[in-house]
Amino acid sequence: MARENDKMKIAKNAKNDEFYTRYHDIQKEINAYLEYNPDVFRDKTILLPCDDPEWSNFTLFFAQNFEHFGLKKLISTSYAADSKKYVYRQLSLFESENPKFDESKTNSHGKVFILERGNTTGRIDIKNIDFEYLDGDGDFRSKEVKKLRNEADIIITNPPFSLFREFLAWIVEADKKFLIMGNINCITYKEVFPLIMQNKIWLGNGMGRYISGFLVPDDYELYGTEARIEDGKRIISTNNSLWLTNLEHGRRHQPLRLMTLADNLRFSKHKEIREHGYQKYDNYDAIEVPYTDAIPGDYDGVMGVPVTFLDKYCPEQFGIVKFRKGNDEKDLQYTLEGKKITPYFRILIRRKK
Repeated sequence: MARENDKMKIAKNAKNDEFYTRYHDIQKEINAYLEYNPDVFRDKTILLPCDDPEWSNFTLFFAQNFEHFGLKKLISTSYAADSKKYVYRQLSLFESENPKFDESKTNSHGKVFILERGNTTGRIDIKNIDFEYLDGDGDFRSKEVKKLRNEADIIITNPPFSLFREFLAWIVEADKKFLIMGNINCITYKEVFPLIMQNKIWLGNGMGRYISGFLVPDDYELYGTEARIEDGKRIISTNNSLWLTNLEHGRRHQPLRLMTLADNLRFSKHKEIREHGYQKYDNYDAIEVPYTDAIPGDYDGVMGVPVTFLDKYCPEQFGIVKFRKGNDEKDLQYTLEGKKITPYFRILIRRKK
């Protein structure tokens, strides 16, 4: 798995971001928002800036569920093939058999696919999508895609991980609702964590192994024990991705069921808690809690917890105090048997009474 995660890092640095989300994972995530609010997408315009809508499962999923969700409009944009190194280059029948197909533009221009209530009769689905070439290459930063962003109510996609910071800023700038994917490390970005701390954005319904994998191009080398080929499609499972959103879902309002401090010291499944208890930081008045399931439910002081805690974070149960740094603005440190140990990234939290 470490080799597979290394491949993702290499791909990010090389701008090889052609990792396509599987239909099953999209459906599973979207269901969480529908369960919380069945009308979350009703009368809404959704923008899917998803690189290649002909092959994107986001476009397929929302087009197939257009009527069921009560959508007003679905807009999907593509990025020109000539503008990126790695791309599915086979021409789709959807484009090649369309009367608007232009061989001189297919690789140099982005495309926009629109499905709209009222522009067709009968059942609305992917067969009713209207197709046009964009004037430019379809970059999300272009004026014409920004115009589509401003028209949309909700933005949903798996953006290039190498452009994640810029893409999120592009969404926040327009004050839009969104659901996007990212690397788990995005939690630690200075552009992201303050928004989480302010409860303006939060994690989606799952992370890590909750996301079953990504489809990759045919020339992508498969590494790792969970890399595989299913129905002729190449799949990698990195187990280091998450959903990030500002759409409400019920799971984030479910408080953690936790043992008391005393019970953790006696019965915790983690040996280090039973043997050493909760160590205090040298440079901040807080205790170190190395596992989310070891958070003492009756402790009123500040606790340093792993970033993966955010996957189970209930804002009604805990408040976020700070991220990573102690009072001296150095990484949190605590002493264990006379030796200073610097933990991984920590989020400082406090129980709400």
